[in-house]
Amino acid sequence: MEIKILFHDSCFDGAASAAVFSRFHAERIRPDATQSYQGLSHAAGGQPIDEAVFTGDENAIVDFRYSQSDRLTWWFDHHRSAFQQSGDEEHFRRDQSGRKFHDPTRRSCTKFLAEIAAQRFGFDPKPLAELIEWADIIDGAQFESPRMAVELAEPALQLMTVLEANRDPQYIPRIIREMQTTSLSKLASQPHVREPFEELRKKHQHTIELVRRKATLERGVVFFDLGDEELYSINKFISYYLYPEAQYTVWVGCSGQRAKVSIGSNPWKQEGRRHDLARIAERYGGGGHPVVAAISFPVSELKRARAAAAEIAAELRR
Repeated sequence: MEIKILFHDSCFDGAASAAVFSRFHAERIRPDATQSYQGLSHAAGGQPIDEAVFTGDENAIVDFRYSQSDRLTWWFDHHRSAFQQSGDEEHFRRDQSGRKFHDPTRRSCTKFLAEIAAQRFGFDPKPLAELIEWADIIDGAQFESPRMAVELAEPALQLMTVLEANRDPQYIPRIIREMQTTSLSKLASQPHVREPFEELRKKHQHTIELVRRKATLERGVVFFDLGDEELYSINKFISYYLYPEAQYTVWVGCSGQRAKVSIGSNPWKQEGRRHDLARIAERYGGGGHPVVAAISFPVSELKRARAAAAEIAAELRR
C-alpha cells in the first residue's frame, strides 16, 4: 500500500507539513504503508491540480490548495485562497470522510496539521515540537526582528533558505524524511544542506544590495522589479530590513519557467495593514494569505506581470 504525499514545493512549511503528516500516518493510520512525495507549485492562472499526480493507493495534499479529485484521501491547508476552482468549497463542505481539514486563521499548516492529528487521531507530536514551532515562526513571520529574518543565523532559517531555492524534485523528499527524526541544527550542519546554504548566503548578500539599488519607497509601499535578474525567489523580509518604516512590499521576479508578482505586508507593523493581500492576488489568478500573497504568470507574460504589480502597488499606496 502506497501513500502519496503532495506538498507545497520549495517551502519550509510545506516540507514540515509533509514530515509531520508522514510520521502521523505511519504511527496512527498505516504503519505498513510505503510513502512517496511530490512537490506542487502554483500554476499561472490558477489551473486545477493535474489528476495525474494522484498515483498512490491513498493521496494526501498538505499546505496546498484543494482538489475535487475522487483520489484525494487526505487534505490539510491553511491558505485563504485554498478554493480556486468553481465548486471547490462546496465539494469540501460535502465531504464526509473526516480526513480533510481547512483553517485559514492558522499561521502554519504544520501546526494546524499536528493539532488535528493529535485531537482527532491520538497522534503524539511532541517528538517534532522543534520543527512545528519553527514552521509556525517562519510561515507566520513571527521573527523577533527584520535582522533575525534576514541575517539567517538560526539553523531553521538556513534550511528554509535552501528549501526555497531548491529546484531538484528529489531533494526535498530527502529533507522531509530527515526532518522526521533529525534536529534542525544537526540537519542544517549536514553537507547536503550546509554547502548549498553557503553558496546561497553569498547570493543573498548580493540580492540585498540589488534590492537596495532598485527599491523605492513611496507612501508606505516598497516596490522593486527583478524581472531581468532571473530571480524568482528571494528572502521576503529584505525590504523591511532596508526600510523598517514600510507597510507593504510589491516586487516582480522571473525564472526560466514563470514570472511572479509577490505582495507582502510588514510583520512588525501589522496594526497599519488595511488590505487583504490574498483577495487582491485572487483578482489576478493568484492567492495566499491576508498578509502575504503571490501571482504566477507564464514567463512569456512578464510584461503583464509588471503591469499587475504596478496596479497593485498603486492600490496599496492609496
